[in-house]
This record gives sequence, C-alpha cells and structure tokens, in this order.
Amino acid sequence: MPEDSFGEPSGSRMPYGGGGSDGPSDQRLWVLFGFICAAFVLIALRLFYFQIYRGAELTAKAEERRSNKIELVARRGTIYDRNGNVLAMSEDCRTIYCNPKEISEPYATAEILAEHLGGTSTDYVDKLTADTTFSYVVRKASIEEADAIKADLLDKDLPGIYYLQDSRRVYPYGAVGSQVLGIVGVDGDGLSGLELYYDDLLGGANGEMILETGMNGTPIAGASASTTEAIDGTDIVISLDINIQRVAEENIVAGVKEYKAESGSVMVTDPKTGEILAACSTPLLDVTDLSVVEEGATSLKLVSDSFEPGSIFKVLTSAIGIDRGIVNPSSTFYVPAYEQVGDDLVSDDDGRDYDMNMTLREILRRSSNAGMALVAQDEIGPAAFAEGVETFGIGQLTGIDYPGEVTGIVKTLDEYDGSSVGSMSFGQGLAIPLVQMVRAIGAIANKGVMVTPHFLISKGTEAVEWESSGQVVSAETARQVTDMMRTVVEEGTAEAAQVPGYDIAGKTGTGEKADLGKGGYLESSFTSSLIGFAPAADPVVLVYVGLNGTPYLAASSSAPLFSSIMSEALTDMGVLPAS
Repeated sequence: MPEDSFGEPSGSRMPYGGGGSDGPSDQRLWVLFGFICAAFVLIALRLFYFQIYRGAELTAKAEERRSNKIELVARRGTIYDRNGNVLAMSEDCRTIYCNPKEISEPYATAEILAEHLGGTSTDYVDKLTADTTFSYVVRKASIEEADAIKADLLDKDLPGIYYLQDSRRVYPYGAVGSQVLGIVGVDGDGLSGLELYYDDLLGGANGEMILETGMNGTPIAGASASTTEAIDGTDIVISLDINIQRVAEENIVAGVKEYKAESGSVMVTDPKTGEILAACSTPLLDVTDLSVVEEGATSLKLVSDSFEPGSIFKVLTSAIGIDRGIVNPSSTFYVPAYEQVGDDLVSDDDGRDYDMNMTLREILRRSSNAGMALVAQDEIGPAAFAEGVETFGIGQLTGIDYPGEVTGIVKTLDEYDGSSVGSMSFGQGLAIPLVQMVRAIGAIANKGVMVTPHFLISKGTEAVEWESSGQVVSAETARQVTDMMRTVVEEGTAEAAQVPGYDIAGKTGTGEKADLGKGGYLESSFTSSLIGFAPAADPVVLVYVGLNGTPYLAASSSAPLFSSIMSEALTDMGVLPAS
C-alpha cells in the first residue's frame, strides 16, 4: 500500500468532521441564522407598527408633549338696533392661565389672585397645583384685574401665571332685549337668541397659538411660536327699537303680576316689512347676570310655545268668508243663544241667553262665539275654511329668524270632525305659536300682503332681503276687515285698547287653557290677548299682547297693556296723533 510522506497509508485517513456529512456545527449555524431572521422580522414588524400604523398618533402625542396649543377667541360682531344704538358689543379682556409645573409657591400666588379676582385663596389652589402644564385660572377677567395681578406677582417674584388677549360681551342697555339678543358662552359661542341663530355670522373664526415647550411644559426661551390669527365676526343691525323694547318688557312684567297670569308675551312689528320692533315673554332673561336663569327665560314663547289663539282668530274667519264673496260686514244672521258645535253647545262670553239678529260686524264687535261658529259652519263650510287657514299660514313655520320655532297643532281638512270648523272659527281646537297670528293679522294691516316677521336688517354693509308670501287676501278684503276691527276698538270688547288721537284697529281674544290632566278646559284660566295696528288706514305699528293662564278676560287685562305699548311705539316711530 502506498504511504504518504508521514508513513501512513494514504487511503486510511478519515476527513476531519466525519467527511461529507452535515455535523453539529452546521446545524448550529442554521439555528443561529433562523434566530437572526426572526429577530429582523420582529424588528421590522415593530418598526412598521410604530412608524407606519401608529406613526401619526405617536407623532401627534410627541408634538403635544412639547407644545401648548392655546385658542385665540375671535371678537364677536357688534349688534345694533334700528337706530344705531349698540345693544351688544365685545370689549378687550384677559384670560389668565397658569403652568402648574412652574408655580413655586401656590398658596402665596393664590392669595394674590383672590385679592384681585374675588373669592378665597383656596378657590385657586387646585388650579395652581394640577398635574398638567396648562390650567385656566379665570376666563375673561378685566384688563385692570390682569394688570394688577401681573404687577403683584412680579413684585413678589412668583412665576407661572400667563395672560391671553380675549374679549367679552358687554351690554350698554343692561338687561333690555336679553331674550332677543341671547347668551354668549365662556368659549365665545352663541347659546341662545340671535347670538345662537347668527353665530356663524357674529362669531367669526377663532385662531390658535402653538408654543414650543420643554419636558416640564415650560415655554422654551427663543423658540418660535406659531400663530393663526382670529378673524373677527361681522356686525349686524337688527330691527329692535330699544325704547319700545324697554316699555314692552316693563308693561308685560307688571301685567303678569297685576292680572295674576302665569306668563305674558309681547311682539311689536312694522306690518309692512315684518321688522320686529320689540319682542319678549316672561320670565325675562338678564344677560348681565346669568347666576340665576329661570326656566323658559332663554326663549320667546311667541315662537317656541303653542296656545289656543282665542277670539283674535275671528279676524281670519271673517277675512276668509269676505275674500271668497260668501259674506260681507253687513251680512245679517239669526244667532241663537247657543250654537251646536259637534257635541257641544257654544255660547257667548257676555252671558247672552237670547236669540238675536247680528251682522258680521256686530258678531266681531261683541266677539260672539255662537255667531262666528254659525257663519263658519253654515256659510263658509269646511273646504273654504281649511283653504283659508292654510293660505294664512296657520300651522306652518313663519320663517322668523329666531331659534326654536314650532308649527303648532292644526288639523287639515281630511282630519276635520263635526266640531272642527265651528270651534276653530273662534280660536279653539287648535294650538299655535302666536307669531303665526302676528304674521296673519299683519297681512290684514298690509293690504292683504303677508310678510315674514324678522329681526335682521343688515349684516356688515349688506342689506338683507326677506321673502313675502304675497297676496293672501285682496286689498279690498283687508280694508273691510280693518274697518270692522276699528269698530271693535271704538265701541266693542277692545275699548280699553284705545290710544287718544290715534285710529286703532284691533281684536281681543280669550282662549281657554287646556286641562292636561283631566282633559277639557281649566276653570277661569285663559290666554287673554289683544292684537291690533295703527294708524288703521296706513299702519306703521302692529302690537300683540298675550297673558297666559290669567283669570281675567282680554277686555280688562291685555287691552290696557296694549294701549300703553302702542302709545310708546307710535310716538317712537314718529307717528303724530290725528287729533
């Protein structure tokens, strides 16, 4: 056998590691390689999870931790009345905030805050020691208060308090017109009234300031601050006359007390344009003191609540009959003491217990329920009556620019039963917000043309146009109905509504109040109202006065209130007495 150089047979030596087969070292390499691959996969998945799947979220959180975002509130637009008087405006003030991480002596700091802002030092300690880097101390403090606090804190070397430019609502005429104007919240948003309805217009657009901060939330000296400036709101002119508004509020508050009513409402308009000169309902709202707000004070009951209109509805029933050529003011009817309406016998409020002949004018003058029910049932009929009710917009939104308007509850022709026409003819069997009657009677005053009741006259430099419903009855019908309404004031149930020297057309209404518990109507609880306009031949002012839940009839309650408010409105609108 051949030998190699070391003297051993050349074919007898085995290769190191067992020749050509895989040994333990190769297996260990493959296992190690597998672990490395798995680690890379896990790392890749983690990177994908944090950088891709949660990347935006984590970036935002990191940004949030190293920055403070502060909202810059826009200055709201000013609200003017029709004569240019400022009703609501914004004045500069300061919002005071703190970084609790910087507050070194919270109790000493709190004492200075309480000294200038009111309250006790304990009212502020929680804010100064909160586990955050931003905490409001007080919103909308006066500039004088903020400057005094700043000076005292600087004098005592107490850090951590900061100040933002802000604005707050002020009211040169105090609480007058509060319900119409509405409430502005601490964040600058309209919460009720026109402040809410026109919030997009008045509110402008808020801005923001982003401050770069360190680990503890302290602003970094010299770091850039990103600011988006606020865009101030638009000024508006509304139709209120502040003097008429004040008189309306004073009278309705006094009237509710004197006539033991649950609540009362007033609306004064220019019937030719639909502009609202005054509007209020009790309880009134005081936007200068919101510590106590009574239930219902933030809305106008004329818009948001429904009532039976009572006998003021007889004006519309008369107009429906006259406009269709069915009756005229001289049409005469044999009116029984009791008229059958469905299952009920209807009588008159004056206690008449005998039959008599009455013209339509006389029915309206003495406000005869039996007479009007007879005319509606026997002469006008369901189809014409229902069509007329719809034409006057009863049971429909008026489009008034005020939040919370409701349609009310009014039967359509296909829902009529045996009592519907008779009861609705004198204002029972339906419930509506009384702004609908303001609009409908306004059409009688405006020669048959119905317009939208509204507040907004202009926004910025732009005049606002309002839609009209057009001619709902003829001018001649309106003239005849107006003349009958004159009679009601001159010698009928509305005599107490007269204003010396002026030609007034009006109509009283005494609607019964429903008993929600037992059904039917409450005893001696009425919605007593009066609606009318002047001068009757060419009206400039329309006034509605309503007392809800009073034991008094309209002739002795709402009528004298109407006279006082109408007198002020005519004087303020520059209408001179005829005699």
